[in-house]
Amino acid sequence: MKTIFTGAAAAVVALAAGVLSSQPVHAAGHGMAPKCDTAKLIVPWKAGGGTHVIFSIFEKTIQSMDVKPKIQVVTVPGQGGNKGAKEAAKAKPDGCTLFAIHQSAITSYLNGRIKFHFDNFETVALLTSTPDIVGAAGNVPWNSFADLKKAAMAAPETLKTGATFGSTSQFMWLLMESLTGMKFKYVPYDGTRQRMTALLSGAIQLGTLNVASGRKYLEGGELKAFAIAANERSKHLPNLPTLKELGVDMEYALKRGIVAPKGTPKDIVVHWSKVFKKAAENPDLMKQMDAKGTDVAWVGPDDYRKWADKTFKEHKGVAVKIGMYKGK
Repeated sequence: MKTIFTGAAAAVVALAAGVLSSQPVHAAGHGMAPKCDTAKLIVPWKAGGGTHVIFSIFEKTIQSMDVKPKIQVVTVPGQGGNKGAKEAAKAKPDGCTLFAIHQSAITSYLNGRIKFHFDNFETVALLTSTPDIVGAAGNVPWNSFADLKKAAMAAPETLKTGATFGSTSQFMWLLMESLTGMKFKYVPYDGTRQRMTALLSGAIQLGTLNVASGRKYLEGGELKAFAIAANERSKHLPNLPTLKELGVDMEYALKRGIVAPKGTPKDIVVHWSKVFKKAAENPDLMKQMDAKGTDVAWVGPDDYRKWADKTFKEHKGVAVKIGMYKGK
């Protein structure tokens, strides 16, 4: 896993960039199934968003596998993902409750909205990587990243930018501000769907997109995209340049994974890690993820923990630099 440091600001780190390679489970125990017919997988966002879509594919894949227990995705939206996180954190650590997580758990902690992050869970498996896209409403007058930058520099803190405060959808723009000198006016939305609706209606001018949530609107001309925060261009949007190509040394991708409540026995963690590894290797699942511009690369419990610890440290450095985090 690469960590990308910018030339302009060494403290600003692109988060968990690159494609993660499959690794063996480095954990004690051989796996032990929890004692429930169906385990609840809490997704802390509303149905229809990118995270819900991705884990619903995993749900259907596991339903078709010869494994027990099965999983059932349950959406618990609200508070920028924190409502679901709180419910998962207080669940009984018996392997019958799992939680879908990404870096928003870290940014919410650093923003003071929640008192825990990955430290309150057992890491099970890191599964996918989805790079962010610099997106805009279809009616904005800009047709390139250079146009956007010129407008933002000419009128700081006026371009309406949709984001869930304290989450990754805002953090990407904060990172870009630090690297480019642009300043945006943030408008709060609770999740991807609300932000997409606002973009489509022209209520806001800017917002992060990804292939899963925005591709059809980009192809239909209802939304615009100026760059992708990835190491390489997406094969699904081959004409969209990377931020690096445009002189912004930044990568940003959501890394979605599975965690369990703190104290879940290691053997149960290993069991679920193996189940998700098998699902991640399913050809049909991989095909569906590819169609959504999402890389699939399973990482086991111990290496996932190392990634989480490193990513927290990187986020914290950025949050301190921009004045978001004032804790120890």
